[in-house]
Amino acid sequence: MGELEGTYRALQTPGTRLGAQFSPGISTLEPRQSFSTTTFGPGGKGHNKGLQIRVQGLDDTQEFYEVETKANGQTLYSEVFRRINLIESDYFGLEFQNLQMNWVWLEPTKLIVKQVRRPMNALFRLSVKFFPPDPGQLQEEFTRYLFSLQIKRDLMEDRLHCAENTAALLTSHLLQCEIGDYDDLADREYLKLNTLVPRQDRIQEKIMEFHQQHLTQTPAESDFQVLEIARKLEMYGVRFHPAADREGSKINLAVAHMGLQVFQGNTKINTFNWSKIRKLSFKRKRFLIKLHSEVHGPHQDTLEFLMASRDQCKVFWKSCVEHHSFFRLHDQPLPKAKAMLFTRGSSFRYSGRTQKQLVEFVRDSGLKRTPYQRRNSKIRMSSRSLATEVPKQSLSFNDSLKLASPPSASVSFHSLHSTSSPVRMEALTLPPPQQILPLQQTQQPARPPSPVKEEPIKANPPPNSAFPGSTVDSPVLSPLGSNSLLCPSPSYQMSMLSLPGQFPSPQQSPILNETGTARPEEEEELRRKRFPTNKAYFIAKEILMTERTYLKDLEVLTVWFRSAVIKENAMPEGLMTLLFSNIDPIYEFHRGFLKELDQRLALWEGRSNAHVKGDYQRIGDVMLRNMCALKEFTGYLQQHDEVLTELEKATKRVKKLEVVYKEFELQKVCYLPLNTFLLKPIQRLMHYRLILERLCRHYAPDHSDQRHCKEALKEVAEIAAQLQSSLIRLENFQKLTELQRDLIGIENLTAPGREFIREGCLFKLTKKGLQQRMFFLFSDMLLYTSKGVTASNQFKVHGQLPLHGMIAEESESEWSVPHCFTIYSAQRTIVVAASSKVEMNKWIEDLNMAIDMSKKSQEKSDLFLEPSLCDRSNILDSPALPPCYQRPNTITHVCWYRNQNLSRTDYLHVNQNQLSGYLLRKFKNSNGWQKLWVVFTNFCLFFYKTHQDDFPLASLPLLGYTVSTPGEADGIHKEYVFKLHFKSHVYFFRAESEYTFERWMEVIMSAASTAGRVSLLIPKGPNEVNGN
Repeated sequence: MGELEGTYRALQTPGTRLGAQFSPGISTLEPRQSFSTTTFGPGGKGHNKGLQIRVQGLDDTQEFYEVETKANGQTLYSEVFRRINLIESDYFGLEFQNLQMNWVWLEPTKLIVKQVRRPMNALFRLSVKFFPPDPGQLQEEFTRYLFSLQIKRDLMEDRLHCAENTAALLTSHLLQCEIGDYDDLADREYLKLNTLVPRQDRIQEKIMEFHQQHLTQTPAESDFQVLEIARKLEMYGVRFHPAADREGSKINLAVAHMGLQVFQGNTKINTFNWSKIRKLSFKRKRFLIKLHSEVHGPHQDTLEFLMASRDQCKVFWKSCVEHHSFFRLHDQPLPKAKAMLFTRGSSFRYSGRTQKQLVEFVRDSGLKRTPYQRRNSKIRMSSRSLATEVPKQSLSFNDSLKLASPPSASVSFHSLHSTSSPVRMEALTLPPPQQILPLQQTQQPARPPSPVKEEPIKANPPPNSAFPGSTVDSPVLSPLGSNSLLCPSPSYQMSMLSLPGQFPSPQQSPILNETGTARPEEEEELRRKRFPTNKAYFIAKEILMTERTYLKDLEVLTVWFRSAVIKENAMPEGLMTLLFSNIDPIYEFHRGFLKELDQRLALWEGRSNAHVKGDYQRIGDVMLRNMCALKEFTGYLQQHDEVLTELEKATKRVKKLEVVYKEFELQKVCYLPLNTFLLKPIQRLMHYRLILERLCRHYAPDHSDQRHCKEALKEVAEIAAQLQSSLIRLENFQKLTELQRDLIGIENLTAPGREFIREGCLFKLTKKGLQQRMFFLFSDMLLYTSKGVTASNQFKVHGQLPLHGMIAEESESEWSVPHCFTIYSAQRTIVVAASSKVEMNKWIEDLNMAIDMSKKSQEKSDLFLEPSLCDRSNILDSPALPPCYQRPNTITHVCWYRNQNLSRTDYLHVNQNQLSGYLLRKFKNSNGWQKLWVVFTNFCLFFYKTHQDDFPLASLPLLGYTVSTPGEADGIHKEYVFKLHFKSHVYFFRAESEYTFERWMEVIMSAASTAGRVSLLIPKGPNEVNGN
């Protein structure tokens, strides 16, 4: 890859012999070593037993390693990584200072003595070599801890340049790792004795102000926050290599995951992505970047930079080769074959696993994660600290170098072990009907969670809480060892990492003993924690849990979609302003609201160690204060109609935006149709109203929180009433635009005045018998379609029947087909059959009512196609999607595969019943339970490791499922367990309390089965609801 031209010539100097080794005038003798022992070894003989090499860890501890004299770099790497038990080792490297006092990486394939002139005098330093763009790609808690130590080192060495506020925020999280929750005296004392950032005195007050906001945050969560903040900085992972451009201006070159970067001072002035680079090479002191001709034209395809020496050029070139191989290649590059006679260029190649290989190795290897101790952590014992001793593994390189500390001054953290690989799933990905699986898989694992927090194990449990240690943000640190881990069934292998902010992983939960069997009930009861047990607490907790999900949904627009359109410069400036000027203020408001909810629930549970007093077992005052503030955003919410309309128009008008829009919908973070997220702010108002109504019904009239809750309900009901009609209109428009993308053969589906009424599977009577068709009923027409094996995964329209003059009536006796009815229209007559009597009645009733509405409507038949176009052979095709674009599966596809029907009322009802929280899922072939963050929306359950994940691991479409409590044959004797069943697929989930159990049963039942849903226009009697 690199070109090495010319020869390397050593210049003669006075007093030296040509070819003699250069001596910098520094003794090469080791301490307590004489010349004779150096030359001949013990006894004066010319052999050496080995090298003793000193390595400094990221926590600044040092340790010595014995390697053979002719050992290569990989031998030392293996020893270091083995001793500290580092699994994701390929992100790291060992660096040492060369003769020019520059830090360079130790190469694994070359002999140590060939790289380091005095290896026994040199100091090797463990450092992060490859910085991934997202810390979520780091799957190990221990790895994230080491990365945070690297960020700390970069801050101290003034490598990570950032604004003072950012530096103060980073330092506050590092302070939280070191000493725990905020304490004014302890903070000042620690900052006086330790310098964490240059010019620390200037920002000390800001550091302490930020530190106050990290209440109850564990060190592991602080690590994650440090990486989240650092990765967004321009200098994240940057290592400068001084150079000069063609004009002689001093610049700095750097290499990162995306390509090469050019800095002037500390300001990035250019980036060359790997995709733009054709070749990297160097000739003596000149570093050359050859670009593809389409980037700068055929005459400007080579950029040249001058560096201080050939060696510095080579060091930077090697770093570029390694970064390109690690981040861009799928497999480790093969070493260059040795030439028989002549060689040209360098034989250097990257000699480690690529990032893709590393991720797959960690996921599939099943290596045991052992517990470790944060060496420098001095966290004081608090309500979150351990009350008992647990086995520790020192992170330091040498046990003899450990700092002595009292038991109360150190806390152990378990690095959790996953015995199964994270699932590769994509939301709503459905196989053919005969092979359909209820749990679908995403392409990549979601962002790894932060690790488990600590909680006193001796606390007494509440009488009606099913989860040992189930709280909003305070999980129990499991006392179990790695031998107690249980392996899930192959049918649904989810990662077993514990979720942050909640109870521990079920594999390490106190309800399991060392062999994975259930503990006796009395022992389980003893291990439950002291937390509120009344219904009001769990209602308040539902507000918090759903608010977390709601904020993540807003981030799909404010963070992810914004980034996509800015990167491609795809959105017109006017639309950009309209969209984000409306959504950004709402997002910022709810960030503050979520923080208030989190703090109140922490006080309600008694988890906070702040010195506060008062009655905090209430939520009404927080809701009232924020519902009043939310009224100021009514104007923004009323503009969502315009935003949704303009966005849809722009996607049709601007080709680049259309491409970005469609590609973004294929990303894992966009787990619902994109325009659905624009409806979330108004839908959230309806959620607030329903939850506050539930809370007011629960409280007694004289309860202290009743007045605030009623006033908050009044405020939100007033806002919701103003936006109710807008919401119905927006949800109808969203559904029509979604169907427009799902259907081939119909144009202008979003015509003014058209309303969606019902969709679902019916069997149409043809010459070949009954054929499955997907029907769509609107306020002015009826469409029927089929889904073939197409590249775009869309439904093709077979016929379009106007409602004007249509008649629908039951004809089961005439055709001798169960649940059969006939549809008479002006163009043709079709006979269809439903799957049950209930579905047939719903279709007939909705058709008749829609026909009556059509008669009263002012819309004329010019909206419909001509009768001659209703035949499949003459259907007007809308532009098909390009073959490379795979239309993501939507709920309409689920209806097709599961033979289900949905009405507009079903959609309205399910949007008001969104729910999220932690559930335990039972493994198929064992007694173990797995903890998951579960989100219910859009007739699906979406599964995450943690509420902090950006995209789901798996999805479970609920249409067709039945929900019930376990029977005797199921052999489950736990509280608050519900059972989901579809054909041969059975799943058991366990809620934490009676209230949450009832809520999950309620929302799932409303979405899963036909009996749980109602017709759009006419309510059913009890006999019809239970019919088949």
